[in-house]
Amino acid sequence: MTTLVMLGILLFGILAYRQLPVSDLPNVDFPTIQVSASLPGANPDTMAASVATPLEQQFSTIAGLDSMNSTSSLGSTSITLQFNLSRNIDAAAQDVQAAISSALRKLPNDMPSPPSLRKVNPADSPIIYLALTSPTLPLSDVDEYAQKVVAQRISMINGVAQVSVFGSQKYAVRIQVDPKALASRNLGIDEVATAIQKGNVNLPTGVLYGDYKNYTVKANGQLMNASDYRPLIVAYRNGSPVYLSELGRVMDSVENNKIASWFNGTRGIVLAVQRQPGTNTIAVIDKVKDLFPSFQAIIPPSVKLEVVFDRSQTIRKSVEDVQLTLIITIVLVIAVIFLFLRNVFATLIASLALPMSIVGTFAAMSLLNFNLDNLSLMALTLAVGFVVDDAIVVLENIIRHMEMGKGPLEAAVVGSREIAFTVLSMTLSLVAVFIPILFMGGVVGRLFNEFAMTMAVSILISGFISLSLTPMLCSRLLRVQNIHADEKNGLLAAFEVGFNYLYEAYHWTLKACLRFRKTTMAVFAVLLALTVLMFGMVSKGFIPTEDTNQLFTSTEGPQGIAFPQMVAHQQQLVAIIRKNPNVQSVMSSVDNGNTGRIFATLKPLEERKETVTQIIQTLRPQLAQVPGIRAFMQAPPTIRLGGQLSKSLYQFTLQSPDLPALYQSTDTMLEKIKKLDDLQDVTTDLQMTSPQLTVDIDRNKASSLGITAEQIELALSNAYGTRQVSTIYAANNDYQVILELLPEYQQSLEDLSTIYVRSANGSLVPMNALATMKRSVGPLSVSHLGQFPSTTISFNLRPGVSLGQKVSDIEKMARETLPSAVRSSFQGSAQEFQSSLTGMGFLLIIAVLVIYLVLGILYESFIHPITILSGLPPAGLGALLTLYLFHRDLDIYGFLGLILLIGIVKKNAIMMIDFALDAQRKGHKPAEEAIYEACLVRFRPIMMTTLAALMGALPLAIGLGAGSESRRTLGLAVFGGLLVSQLLTLYITPVLYIYLDAFKTSLTRKTGFQ
Repeated sequence: MTTLVMLGILLFGILAYRQLPVSDLPNVDFPTIQVSASLPGANPDTMAASVATPLEQQFSTIAGLDSMNSTSSLGSTSITLQFNLSRNIDAAAQDVQAAISSALRKLPNDMPSPPSLRKVNPADSPIIYLALTSPTLPLSDVDEYAQKVVAQRISMINGVAQVSVFGSQKYAVRIQVDPKALASRNLGIDEVATAIQKGNVNLPTGVLYGDYKNYTVKANGQLMNASDYRPLIVAYRNGSPVYLSELGRVMDSVENNKIASWFNGTRGIVLAVQRQPGTNTIAVIDKVKDLFPSFQAIIPPSVKLEVVFDRSQTIRKSVEDVQLTLIITIVLVIAVIFLFLRNVFATLIASLALPMSIVGTFAAMSLLNFNLDNLSLMALTLAVGFVVDDAIVVLENIIRHMEMGKGPLEAAVVGSREIAFTVLSMTLSLVAVFIPILFMGGVVGRLFNEFAMTMAVSILISGFISLSLTPMLCSRLLRVQNIHADEKNGLLAAFEVGFNYLYEAYHWTLKACLRFRKTTMAVFAVLLALTVLMFGMVSKGFIPTEDTNQLFTSTEGPQGIAFPQMVAHQQQLVAIIRKNPNVQSVMSSVDNGNTGRIFATLKPLEERKETVTQIIQTLRPQLAQVPGIRAFMQAPPTIRLGGQLSKSLYQFTLQSPDLPALYQSTDTMLEKIKKLDDLQDVTTDLQMTSPQLTVDIDRNKASSLGITAEQIELALSNAYGTRQVSTIYAANNDYQVILELLPEYQQSLEDLSTIYVRSANGSLVPMNALATMKRSVGPLSVSHLGQFPSTTISFNLRPGVSLGQKVSDIEKMARETLPSAVRSSFQGSAQEFQSSLTGMGFLLIIAVLVIYLVLGILYESFIHPITILSGLPPAGLGALLTLYLFHRDLDIYGFLGLILLIGIVKKNAIMMIDFALDAQRKGHKPAEEAIYEACLVRFRPIMMTTLAALMGALPLAIGLGAGSESRRTLGLAVFGGLLVSQLLTLYITPVLYIYLDAFKTSLTRKTGFQ
């Protein structure tokens, strides 16, 4: 029966492994929705007041909304809504759409389209970049293939949230009129717009219904390109037609000629694919790549489609490296078992617990909808050092009985029965440490949940195997005469001699500790104090930066910089980045304004000598030498928290309804934060010096001439607003017809005097006669957090600097600086770090209490669990000291290591105390003699299981390969904790056992309470 059960576990585990999806991390995405709205030509203040605010008022009523922030810039508003993890993103999207419908009546009537939503976090890094370039075709044609063929089809893939187009060059007819030509012909720019609208029509023209045949009526009212618009008659003057071509330039152009993208120095169109929260990155990318053959069949050979960056490559490499680490760990643990047991059959019996436990865990992972990711594989890697513990303990006890003269079957039955409670105690208490993790919320809870469940399942399976398969194999394969048959091997004999010396040394030192108990307890008190001290000394972090072969740079020019100047400055930055030998390819784009982005794909880690952090530190001073532009570099984080994308990684947000106080406080805090040591790339999204031209309408004069404010603003919009005055409806797309002034009349204040508005009596009135123009400055964008105006200061840390200390420094500074009307808070990763730091400390306490309860129930004692948990302070000290010596932060992975140590180190005490209690009950021995004998008898299995656990943590501590930054912290914490606790608890636990047993006896004698 045992054989069939094991075959079933093996079969279902292998089948499940083949079906497990591969990912980098468990699904920790918050349901996030982005709402976008546009009103061409509207300034940021107008967008914030008339578009963002009405929408935010409706969104604030939606249940489960955790955060809401918006950014309003020239002509557009973007609102990011982030919901708690319990909300379904599809249900949230329905609520958001209903809120948009409710807000429509409060929005401006002249919006070209209603606000739209996408299930995407704008702060998330795209999972794949694609570039389309062509040496022969115009960019408008390349854009057509990019958007209509590639982007549209990719958007239909399940799991794709949106396909962003960088450097879009969508075709448009651009009409640039000469204001002097208009004035000389007594024409207003509004009349030109009207003529274009009436000249380009696409109306339903009906059907002729005959007696025998019907005819669909079709008219050629649609004008399709620039050449069709040039002969359009705008008006008649002196009996002669005024053609559109006489009033300026009519040309085939693009919708937005103030944005551009390049790939490796070649102008092109770049597509960035973002996935929906909660979807599998590799699965989505594979679906995108499956479409490439169909794209190539449609796109002409002159258009080149290239993959700029593929996130799945680094994910697969990281998972492969963890799998290799798992294999190395298995080999190391088996080698440890063989060194101690010195017998091939015994080693085989104990080692079978490894594949059976791991393969069986795959089946459970499939049922729980887990991924084969870095965390689940790290859990299995660490579990390798633990799952053999139970089998080793059972095997060692069976061998001990065989050496006492029992036969294989009798020894297997008696030995496994004798040790069953010990195995049960070790297994359940180790699993119990993960119980608090299952109730954790937020991102940390989601991350640890899969890790905890994976490890807990593997440990439970190993406990079952050690009490079933291990005794069965011992009864069939082990023989007394073969137990030490391999001891003639020189290496094994040398190891045994060395171990015997170690055993004798422990024998004498243990006697000394038991003799000088007070000194031992004083040492224990010192260790406890050192643990508390080290916890304060070790720097605190959150999620370590991982090298994923990508480098993102945000660029910022002076406010009001001209587009050609911004392009020239950014191209200088790109040239510097491309020269770096670690860079493989570079994509850059310039937005409509003073911002841009540069995305560099780095060579694989094994092909370069520097990490992404070192590359950033090398490039930073080089980029700083380029005048007229600032560059903010960061390695995109594995987990992007929050819905706000800032120029630097960490965000500190101020908010207040009092705008003057908010802006003044932002400037003050910005200057103070810049003075903090170890911070870099400190900047703010508050840009209040964008050049503006205020047109102050003289309403009395305008009214006396029969001119309305609407006419004046419409004339300005036609002249400078890049206004879409008509639409071309083609067979498979629609294109804009854009009206504006010639570029040479869009450069200075005096140009506004060339704009004319028609009065009630039919005469043209110049703009400067109706309004006063004056230069001023204003915001480049307006941000809200919740429903209040906000500003954000973002910053990066220098390499080796902990986030915890700087968060404390900034909080202290805010308390001392900000007025009561201004509130402050961290956002994104910094905010989650604050909550996790408090939550993790609480979690450690709860984990200790849970294990105490479980052990108390198992031993039916209040005293013995305290003895068993005595190894925690040395373990914590070892973990913290190791992190400190290796200059590692105590981040979420380090905290996870501490939680694991709580469950691991008490195994040694359980093995000793179980034996001592049994000796006291059956042999009626005093506590000192019982624990002394228990320590010596259990010394070999304790050393074996501890060394196996150390070998399980060692490959993680070394941390080679992709994604090793996270694994190294966890491995170092476990390795250091195990090493120190092993050296100390072998002496502290026996002494504490004697004291607590005496206390229990005294208490029983006085109270009669057992």
